[in-house]
Amino acid sequence: MMKDLYENSCLYSANAPFMEARYAEYLRDPGSVGEDWRDFFRQMQAQGLAPEAEPDHAMVREEFARLARQPRAPQPAAAGATPSASCVDAKQVAVLQLINAYRFRGHQNAELDPLHLREAILVPELHPAFHKLDDDDMDRVFNTGSLVGPARAPLRDILRSLKRTYCGHLGVEYMHITDTQEKRWLQQRLEGPEANSLLAEDEQREIMERIAAASEFEKYLHTRYVGQKRFSLEGAECLIPMLHQLVQQAGEQGVSEVVLGMAHRGRLNVLTNILGKAPASLFEEFEGKSAGAAKNGSGDVKYHQGFSSDIRTPGGIVHFALLFNPSHLEIVDPVVGGSV
Repeated sequence: MMKDLYENSCLYSANAPFMEARYAEYLRDPGSVGEDWRDFFRQMQAQGLAPEAEPDHAMVREEFARLARQPRAPQPAAAGATPSASCVDAKQVAVLQLINAYRFRGHQNAELDPLHLREAILVPELHPAFHKLDDDDMDRVFNTGSLVGPARAPLRDILRSLKRTYCGHLGVEYMHITDTQEKRWLQQRLEGPEANSLLAEDEQREIMERIAAASEFEKYLHTRYVGQKRFSLEGAECLIPMLHQLVQQAGEQGVSEVVLGMAHRGRLNVLTNILGKAPASLFEEFEGKSAGAAKNGSGDVKYHQGFSSDIRTPGGIVHFALLFNPSHLEIVDPVVGGSV
């Protein structure tokens, strides 16, 4: 008979709450359920398939729901007591979040305006209070995670290091890079102990002069040749000191020739400030007076032109060639590869 009952379609998981409710009623008062249910539950108990005393599951669920709704009374900390493990863990997580915030947004608070001509941007995520860290935490020692330096340090030292690295006179924005190894390479050089000695004062001055030259070059073209296409380098002037350093270090390492392929944007600036093309020659191209245009017709546009020159480096002369990038050339890399 029980086999027939078990094969009954009502005995499946979706009906479990209903069956439990009926069984709870049966345990409280067998007469409260129908004769069929009484026979069914009696046979289950007789065969040891159900305990004779079973708690009411509905009441248990209601009790747990009631306890969950009750506000948890805060436990006062004893005088001199150390923070609980959960509190310490939360503080540690907050410190790691603070480190990450500086890596992501520290450049927005970098001191890039020595004359204070613009109002400073306030970034809440860079303040310890945003992460629920206060003055009492400043001398507490925390794990520094992936921050380059000691594995553990007081929060005061961690914060000082982050401000020096990300909120100094150099704005660094690199966390958009998806390659973890590339990001780590940058962090090792930015956050490490050698970061403070990366650039000597004369090197900084040289970089500033090259950026200024690139910027003034673009301003002059914009003022002198209004409306003419030139594919400005504005906003990326650091390309000029970067290329200069690449060539200088390449020569120092014994390189004798560099071949470069690049797109239109910034090409005129590179031609003038890296390869040494005479500005007068470039201005003639803007005015349609160049010898090539007069001899051969219209010729190609100025931001497609190539150029080559010899650049003096600590290791000797490096021949630097910027390849032509004629119209409709979609990929310049194969041209560079085929020319060397």
